[in-house]
Amino acid sequence: MRPFLDLFSLLSILKFLAAWMLLLSFALLAQRRLLSLIHLLAWQGITLALSTAMVAVLTGDRLLWVSATLTLSLKGLLIPFLLHRLLRRLQVRGDVEMSLNVASVQLLGIVLVIFAFALAAPLAGSLPAATHGMLGIALAAFLLAFLMMITRRKAISEVVGFLAMDNALFFAATSATLGMPLIVELGIALDALIAFLILGVFFFHIRESFENLDLHWLEHLRENQ
Repeated sequence: MRPFLDLFSLLSILKFLAAWMLLLSFALLAQRRLLSLIHLLAWQGITLALSTAMVAVLTGDRLLWVSATLTLSLKGLLIPFLLHRLLRRLQVRGDVEMSLNVASVQLLGIVLVIFAFALAAPLAGSLPAATHGMLGIALAAFLLAFLMMITRRKAISEVVGFLAMDNALFFAATSATLGMPLIVELGIALDALIAFLILGVFFFHIRESFENLDLHWLEHLRENQ
């Protein structure tokens, strides 16, 4: 009876972290301040690390402890720190301009969540019984991050959306399937870090050329050509 209770408790914690992950995705979608976006992204990274640690306990896979440590270091600490430093370096302040109002974006987000669970339902049978709802949550978080990217105009907020999409994919690979090969996880983390560095250089060029990180100015430039 005791092992069953322990297993039930661990699965309950994992499901709570999944729900928290989805809630953070909605918070990212509604947030307008750049600094708050970075803080929410950091909390997503911490949540990913905790969920990976829970999967490590459930499966007994020691490599997942390495993955949880790397996730906490990169996604929970290093990348948010670098983004915060980039904000100060570029002297970017204020709110993020959105192409739609917050209420409309949240309504679209709810529709995407319903669509994500409907899309994931036929695939749930191929996953472990304890994680049937995880794939729907991961897909919903991915679609919410994508919606965040296409409704924001400042480039740095779109990078946050890209990193949130990476977090959703990582959550699907670890929590929904109860683990994946460490080499794949390292590849995803490395790709995200490289993309972040490339986009950081891109931001500096935009700042030097236009003195603004609002992508709306790039649209005007294209229309004038």
